[in-house]
Amino acid sequence: MDIAIQIIWLFVLAIPIACVSWTVTHEEIFKEPREWCVKHSKYDKKIWSRKAFYLFTCEYCFSHYVTIAFLIFTNYKLLLNDWRGYVLAGFSLVFMANAYMSLFALLRQAIKKEKVEIEKIENETDSEKLSI
Repeated sequence: MDIAIQIIWLFVLAIPIACVSWTVTHEEIFKEPREWCVKHSKYDKKIWSRKAFYLFTCEYCFSHYVTIAFLIFTNYKLLLNDWRGYVLAGFSLVFMANAYMSLFALLRQAIKKEKVEIEKIENETDSEKLSI
């Protein structure tokens, strides 16, 4: 595969990896299983059990396993056409997916801040109308 195509695959393939990782570790649809995993990651007696449950609560950790699944599914390799290509692709995809998730988190935070500011302005405007 041409290097340009490999780079395009890197940027595109990181998107669904980020999407799956973010959804499982942050969104409401997986809230109950995630809370169950958080409880076990904090209070289980065995360290391996705590670590196993923790990886479902951390987007960075979980993105490694999602990446492995996508590498198996797509047979994507980066730069080299042997096992080393899988390793390079895996760490590169994890990096890109986590960059996407960080950008998404910043975007969500900015949107939430704007909503709060708009609500505050609306409340002030409503209270001014009532006082007049």
